[in-house]
Amino acid sequence: MKNQRNVFYNLLIILAGVIHFPVQAQQRKGAKDVVETKDISTTSYGPRSIVRTIKQDRKGNIWMASWEGVFKYDGKSFTNITNKVSPARFFSVLEDRKGNFWFASVGSGVYYYDGLSFRNFTTKDGLANDRVTHIYEDKIGNIWFGTEGGASRYDGKSFRNFKMQEGVVSGNTDSTHVSFYQQPLPEGHWTHNDVNAIIEDKTGKLWFGTRGYARVYDGKRLTKILNKDGKPFENVRSIIKDKNGNIWLGGNDGLWRYDGKIFTNFTRKFVGYVYEDKKGNIWTSSKRANDINSLLSDNRVNTTEWVLSRYDEKSLSSKKPTVTEITNKPMIFGILEAYDRSIWFGGLKGVYRYDGKTITDFKSKEGQK
Repeated sequence: MKNQRNVFYNLLIILAGVIHFPVQAQQRKGAKDVVETKDISTTSYGPRSIVRTIKQDRKGNIWMASWEGVFKYDGKSFTNITNKVSPARFFSVLEDRKGNFWFASVGSGVYYYDGLSFRNFTTKDGLANDRVTHIYEDKIGNIWFGTEGGASRYDGKSFRNFKMQEGVVSGNTDSTHVSFYQQPLPEGHWTHNDVNAIIEDKTGKLWFGTRGYARVYDGKRLTKILNKDGKPFENVRSIIKDKNGNIWLGGNDGLWRYDGKIFTNFTRKFVGYVYEDKKGNIWTSSKRANDINSLLSDNRVNTTEWVLSRYDEKSLSSKKPTVTEITNKPMIFGILEAYDRSIWFGGLKGVYRYDGKTITDFKSKEGQK
């Protein structure tokens, strides 16, 4: 019973996306330049560990944030951009409007990369917390960071930090989300400040998904987001704005869409990531089982419980939208539609590409179908 409980706790930590492993990363006194070495090697295979976020830059390169570093794929080979700079685990990557890159790490703050050199920003420079899992650029070019200690906004000169809720700081033993036990979250609980997702809506308001209660910021105050039943959204892992301006939320309460007036629910299963492709289809990674206890079998994690799904755009207004399940993986994280219309997604053991028929695995030199 004790072993099963330990496995259960470990699983919840992975689901929450906040990992409490020590990171022997470089901590600097202020943001200093670190010149990239020119001997970074390339390989024909990609990362072989957890890939959290996948983005494509304006030149067509595919970038992926992984536990092994930030990789760039040019269509032929993979390059670990950060392996000479930091051993940190990376969770997010962003190309800003100027063509520069930002990398979020868990334990070493954020890294700015202009293609030649790096700058490392930490709490010593004003960042809210060095455990960073999300990056977002708003309409006027501010860079936002979702951290374990709130949201940080960087205007190019300095940081301004936003607390979702005043509360205690997290500890290594306080890493499970109490909503799994069907208990209300205390207002002062540290999870309210653990920011997973940020999006700016068409009215200029900012939406924050946290491991606690999701909130919206109107420029003056932060307000809890309530669903149609009047309950706050808990443990929101992903928020996007679609081409029509609707807001989609995925997390512990399932998949929801807000059209500016009402919330519509599409599934109650846990949703870890939400993405809209160019046709307006909605892609999700979700937990197949409704009960988290079903993830445990003989003290081992069941490796077929996460599914990559596509909600057909033409059916989103119907009561029963058309949902196609593409594949199952131990876990599925960031999703991307590349310029060639292929779908990329991350998992526990690397990155995958779906061309509409087959799925390519980039863990080996040859790749596997």
